[in-house]
Amino acid sequence: MSEAQQAGSAAPAAAGQQLTNADVQRAVERLRGQQNFVAGLVAGAAAALVGAVIWAVITDVTGYQIGFMAIGVGFLVGYAVRVAGKGIDQSFAIMGAVLALLGCVVGNALAVLGIVASQENMTYAELWSRVDLPILGNLMATTFSPMDLLFYGIAIYEGYKLSFRQVTPDELQAAARGMI
Repeated sequence: MSEAQQAGSAAPAAAGQQLTNADVQRAVERLRGQQNFVAGLVAGAAAALVGAVIWAVITDVTGYQIGFMAIGVGFLVGYAVRVAGKGIDQSFAIMGAVLALLGCVVGNALAVLGIVASQENMTYAELWSRVDLPILGNLMATTFSPMDLLFYGIAIYEGYKLSFRQVTPDELQAAARGMI
């Protein structure tokens, strides 16, 4: 039997073995080397913006402010950060949570502006040119509901939890062995 065949037949046996602490540390360092904070940030910010716009469009089409849209924003952001950033460190999760919250606030603000524009028979652009930050803050406070806290909280949790890269035991072993 050649060396290549012996190595091939030994691989399944090695895959079933327990990893030592040194193996795990080596695997974690390899996985950390694959992380990309900037890619996760850009993808997460883009997902937050897309989710916010979808939230506003659905609100404008239905005429109802739908709080559970925040959950969709949190999911989009967390998934985008995880896929693009490949993060295993907590910094990725914190980034996902913050971006999910920002996406929710922007989505809610755009939805409120859309409702006001509709009520005032104005275009979105006309209203946007007349609204400044204090007025927008007052609009947000006026339309705020305690239920918003629940949906924002779920979105933040999703943004946090989904931003971590999911590492399987097989990937951990492959990283420990230097195969990825």
